[in-house]
Amino acid sequence: MYPMEKGQFKIFRCSVAGIDAVAAATKHSFPRHTHEQYGIGVIHQGAQKSLSGRGMVEAGSGDVITVNPGEVHDGTPIGDDGRSWKMLYFDPHVINEVAKERDEFPRPVIRDVRLASAFEQLFTVMTDDRTTASALHREELLLELLAGVFREIDDPLLFQAIPKAIRRARNLIDDQPTLPVTLADLAEETGLSRFQVLRGFTRATGLTPHAYLTQRRIDLARRMIAEGSSLAEAAIASGFADQSHMTRTFVRKYGVSPGAYAAAII
Repeated sequence: MYPMEKGQFKIFRCSVAGIDAVAAATKHSFPRHTHEQYGIGVIHQGAQKSLSGRGMVEAGSGDVITVNPGEVHDGTPIGDDGRSWKMLYFDPHVINEVAKERDEFPRPVIRDVRLASAFEQLFTVMTDDRTTASALHREELLLELLAGVFREIDDPLLFQAIPKAIRRARNLIDDQPTLPVTLADLAEETGLSRFQVLRGFTRATGLTPHAYLTQRRIDLARRMIAEGSSLAEAAIASGFADQSHMTRTFVRKYGVSPGAYAAAII
């Protein structure tokens, strides 16, 4: 186990590629942001409220929490004592390989003692160097956990399709997140006015185009740091003005500094 500690955050090196493990105890309120990965976790102490892509929710001790790739969410503690949780983040290919027929976690909060226990077992075998769990056992635990998460019944009203024009604007940012982009560029791409782009993009994604672009850039910086790039290289190559700008954004989005993140995984 190789923990990284920054304040009350720990990142663990996982035994399986494509999976990140995080434990946290904090009073920090996270602004709206997204992850490239699927996330499954359990609240251990305290409680939090959050705006998810599936509505406003509250989660307390023992609750399983989930997040989908690209889902805009935030998180604020309920009460003065903060909250603590553990999370496993899965690169999309990890989930797709074992759950080909499903691509979205249907519920942001699940109250299920057995599911929480299944998560704890998986977290342990993924992060404890002393475990003798085989690859087969790890896969079985992952399948058990996913089966419980996907067992929840989908409500199509919880999901809102992104209009085609706004999807084109989003794709323009996704394809080249390091390039400067203006509302005029997005308006030309979509055939909408700049005001329509701004209002439609925010309504459809939960983020303004600028906030979305910043998110995509910090995603790129995180990947580059994980692959061994220096912080200065990652900052410039991912479109930030300088390393300080990247660092401020990284801490705001992930709760840890890029230097601490690099020390944990490299």
